[in-house]
This record gives sequence, structure tokens and C-alpha cells, in this order.
Amino acid sequence: MGGQTAADVVTERLSQDGRARRRMRRAALGMISGLLIEFAAGMLVNLFTTIPDSHPGSDPSEYLGGSFDSVRWALSQSGLPALVFHASWGLLLIVDGVVLIILARRVGRRSVTVSTVLGFLLVVGAGFNGASFLDFRQDYSSMLMATFFGLAILVYAVVLFLLPADT
Repeated sequence: MGGQTAADVVTERLSQDGRARRRMRRAALGMISGLLIEFAAGMLVNLFTTIPDSHPGSDPSEYLGGSFDSVRWALSQSGLPALVFHASWGLLLIVDGVVLIILARRVGRRSVTVSTVLGFLLVVGAGFNGASFLDFRQDYSSMLMATFFGLAILVYAVVLFLLPADT
């Protein structure tokens, strides 16, 4: 008598699927909100913060090592609050992107998983161009960072569109 009927199993599975979709929706909306906060912080840096031409990591001979030094400097030694926040928040968005991929796998829809992977790659691309801007102070790096941001917003909005409505 302690066994579940087929209807009970289906009902439980649908309930779990609904919870996974709701969690995914909240996380995607959180990512979009986080990206908008990052954009505002980036505008503060762009308009009101002077980044010195010379700092650890500037004009590196090797990109990755120089970028690592630039980001470490921005976080711990720059003394520029807007830059510290912008770099810190960007790193948190990368972690959030990984969480979204994990949640998407739980939803079980390939299109959602592919979209979250693409969104993650766009966030990472924006981060690399932010580091490149610190390294070389070239405007095209800032433009690429903003472009990847915009595309990431679009992709995470598509994630919200792809999730089926709860019934």
C-alpha cells in the first residue's frame, strides 16, 4: 500500500519541473538585473574615474598575465571605488553565469541550456575586454565590452522567453 501510483509519480515530476522553471526564471531575471547594475557601474568608471596609464598589468607583453595583474590591481590596489565595484561585480556575474548553466540543465530544455552557455560566454567576453581596456586603454575594448553586455542581456531575455509557462 505504500507505493506510488503512476499518476503520483507524474504529478511529483511536474511539480519538480515547475520549481526548476521558476528558479530558472528568477535566476535569469537576477542575471539581467545584475548586468544592468554592472552597466551602470561601468558608466561611472567610464565617465567619472581616471584610470592611471601605468599600473600593474598595464601594457603587458603577455595578455593573460597582464590582464590578471590589471584585474588584481583594480580589485585590491587601485583605490578607485567605482572600479573596485565594477570589477568585483563582473566577477560575481561570471559565477552567476555558471549557476545559470547548472539550473538550465535541471530544467532539461536544450535551448535553455545552450542559451545560458552563450550568455555565460558573452559575460566572459565582456570581462576579457574590460581587462583588455585596463591593460591597453583602447576604446575598442570598451566598445566590445558594451556590445557583449547588450548581447548577454538579449540572450538572458531569450532564456525567459524559452521557459514554458507554469500551468
